[in-house]
Amino acid sequence: MTYPEVVDYLNSFIDYEKIQPKDYKGAFRLERMKGLLAKLGNPQQNLKVIHIAGTKGKGSTAALIASILKESGYRAGLYTSPHLISFRERIQIDGCMIGEEDLCRITTSARKGLDQMRPEGLSFFEAYTAIAFLYFKEKITDFAIMETGLGGRLDATNAVKRSISVITPISYEHTRILGSTIRRIAREKADIIKADSICISAPQEKGALDVIERICKKRRAHLYLVGRDIHIDKGRFGQDEQYFNVWTRFSEYALIRLALRGEHQIINAATAIGAIEALRLYNVFIPHERIKSGISKTEWPGRMEIINSRPLVVADGAQNRASSRALIDGIKRHFNFRNLILVLGTSKDKDQRGICKELSQAADYLVLTRADNPRAQDPDILKKYFRKEKKEVFPKSKDAMDRAFSLAGQDDIIVVTGSLYLVGEVKKRLNHEKTDNS
Repeated sequence: MTYPEVVDYLNSFIDYEKIQPKDYKGAFRLERMKGLLAKLGNPQQNLKVIHIAGTKGKGSTAALIASILKESGYRAGLYTSPHLISFRERIQIDGCMIGEEDLCRITTSARKGLDQMRPEGLSFFEAYTAIAFLYFKEKITDFAIMETGLGGRLDATNAVKRSISVITPISYEHTRILGSTIRRIAREKADIIKADSICISAPQEKGALDVIERICKKRRAHLYLVGRDIHIDKGRFGQDEQYFNVWTRFSEYALIRLALRGEHQIINAATAIGAIEALRLYNVFIPHERIKSGISKTEWPGRMEIINSRPLVVADGAQNRASSRALIDGIKRHFNFRNLILVLGTSKDKDQRGICKELSQAADYLVLTRADNPRAQDPDILKKYFRKEKKEVFPKSKDAMDRAFSLAGQDDIIVVTGSLYLVGEVKKRLNHEKTDNS
């Protein structure tokens, strides 16, 4: 198959990132994924996996871990979702996304098994997760960092048998699917914890922590908790960096430089350090300076990322209430500005009321829009959550950004948020314009 044929083929599988599933148990079946992997020779079986679940910070934490491993001379596979521009971004080794030729070859070789499982309701995410496992096995990665797509218990990535588990902060998301309480959501996500393993957890609400501790005890997994076993001392910060100190049961790390913005990223970095230290399970001991260097070199697009300088445009894929709160705190922490022009578009299944409540008080002007995605919410519906007079609706993101640029003065900031799909759409357009004008 050629690359365009592979794109069409993979897009022919049902995609629950675009279409909301009516039946969670029918849409997400771990046994179906295990059946597919068995047909493909169980490529996941001998991989050394660092498995990440949670609500906030999964991708950033995964990127931090991968960067540290790369800096330490290990071959690190990274699997994340969703993507911003190309779905090849989801599968990376040492910071490089899977090449078109590799993707074509692996998809072609896996096609028979994929087609056999299609009648059972195989999804795009399941198919692509299998391709990631095949790629990481073929390239003989030392470690595979796997981010769950949704939940954990029934997620396709949970087909791995043994792993180091990482749980990032858990908050409300996908409540119709995962459950309406923090405890129920935590039960779904913490089910990635394997027996006789190690689990690293970011700070959690009491209900979520109770669940994680109970599962760890039941499965004889050692739990290391940021805030209890891993301590943070937050230091100075500027527009492009921040510094902090960490000390653990094993070591101390002083003056760590982090280029990712926001205090929440410090928590993600401390969680990543805990995961790296947990590699002692595999007799892997990484020097301090490699850990610090890996953190300082971590880049993670679409997370409080500057995508334009004049006017200043910052893009962040915050898509729930807690992430929106962290975004606003981070914007105020790292940037000086006069007016904040908010370009917002969310998905239908997100906590729109909560997101809008967190963002409404910070925004001086509101430009409501939607990504070109079937799950994107109608901006006219978002409009009812805001009382501000200075709000406008533009169904297309291009028109919304044109309006935001026309509103922005020299000392203003434009913040694009609410959906990684919207962020990717805006980034693609701005990059295209910069290329045309260069």
